[in-house]
Amino acid sequence: MSNQKGVSMPYPKPTRRSWAEPFKIKMVEPLKTTTREHRLKAIEEAGYNTFLLRSEDVYIDLLTDSGTNAMSDYQWAGMMLGDEAYAGSKNFYYLESNMQKYYGYNYLVPTHQGRGAEHIISQILIKPGDFIPGNMYFTTTREHQERAGGTFVDVIIDEAHDPDSTHLFKGDVDLQKLEDLIKKVGEKKIPYISVAATVNMAGGQPISMKNMRAVRELTNKYGIRIIFDATRAVENAYFIKMREKGYEGKSIAEILRELCSYTDGATMSGKKDLLVNIGGFLAINDKDVFDEARNMVVVYEGLHTYGGLAGRDMEAMARGMEEMVQEDYIRSRIGQVEYLGQKLLDWEVPVVKPIGGHAVFLNAKKILPHIPQDQFPAQTLAAEIYVDSGVRTMERGVVSAGRDPKTGQHRYPKLELVRVTIPRRVYTQAHMDVTAESVLEVYESREKLKGLEMVYEPKHLRFFQARFAKM
Repeated sequence: MSNQKGVSMPYPKPTRRSWAEPFKIKMVEPLKTTTREHRLKAIEEAGYNTFLLRSEDVYIDLLTDSGTNAMSDYQWAGMMLGDEAYAGSKNFYYLESNMQKYYGYNYLVPTHQGRGAEHIISQILIKPGDFIPGNMYFTTTREHQERAGGTFVDVIIDEAHDPDSTHLFKGDVDLQKLEDLIKKVGEKKIPYISVAATVNMAGGQPISMKNMRAVRELTNKYGIRIIFDATRAVENAYFIKMREKGYEGKSIAEILRELCSYTDGATMSGKKDLLVNIGGFLAINDKDVFDEARNMVVVYEGLHTYGGLAGRDMEAMARGMEEMVQEDYIRSRIGQVEYLGQKLLDWEVPVVKPIGGHAVFLNAKKILPHIPQDQFPAQTLAAEIYVDSGVRTMERGVVSAGRDPKTGQHRYPKLELVRVTIPRRVYTQAHMDVTAESVLEVYESREKLKGLEMVYEPKHLRFFQARFAKM
């Protein structure tokens, strides 16, 4: 670099070193760009529900991180080694061995995905009239608990319901709320506490190791099980390493194993942490519960050594376990989410703080304060982002919360959010820039937006298939 007089000048040093993905691209999938007119027609035909859009009409798909990951060459090579025997597949035993190594549970029951595991454990442990405390609900988890006759009770700390709170572990269980419930209904009415890490509906927020340990001590006092939703536990382990004193020098694998050690079993969607496109499992320590689960999986999923999966899928999951705990990988995974979140924070777009592990959550209540919650502001915001750019996100608010089964009225959660969810190893930083700029564009024109009315409502998990019309 030279000045106007031709004198050589040193290049200015960057204020910080740039970050790059710890992988290179070997194969590409073309993306389709569309016009605003095309997107307006597509979202109207989809009833303003981004779940009902055709994927070919989407440019950057940030609907979910579930099953949308890019598998590695190591995983794809493993797919060629699928043992598709109906019984006793060698891939099952490899998956079982790696589960025991990385998660530490005794027994494995494979399922087609996480909700298969949720169904089985709910049917085994929950009796009509039971109460299941948890650190905030998740849609499919609560659905299975209610279908088994149970009632979910939120025992997460209050900070989790405040999108502006910067509490570092908003996934923590409020121990007083939990013990108050136990004393109110009795420990025999609580088959287990459901603990998620990270907490999706709170904004991808982690639970601390200190809190998990304290929950274990409290439940031991009353003889209550802990069933872990370990779907994104690796991301939770990373937050513990970064934020919790005493864990700075521990490996992600060590932290993950300790987290699981305080629990009695886990439901798992392999479509997240395990970097695959399909698959899940139920892991359990109790032999009697395992025997019952192994019987049930034959009825609902498939034989106990494949559980609704092909051998190649189990092989990919087993190999994904080896990759998920690699420090470079998980740092880049969380780093990309933080990159997007920080751009929006810099532009003062209201988002859930701190930035979560798998997604950036837009605060639709604050972005669209003129739209009341019964006109679905988060659903409106997600639809408008798609129209602006072809970026697909999803609602996490009153639509996802559903109706109270006793009153039939909408549940109105404090958090009315749009989830901008980042698939693993799929998009580049440039895609994050495009996404951030689209969110900003919609944010700057927010006062022009009007709400929606629901014109079709399915009975269960309505956010997947509900249809809306403009007010």
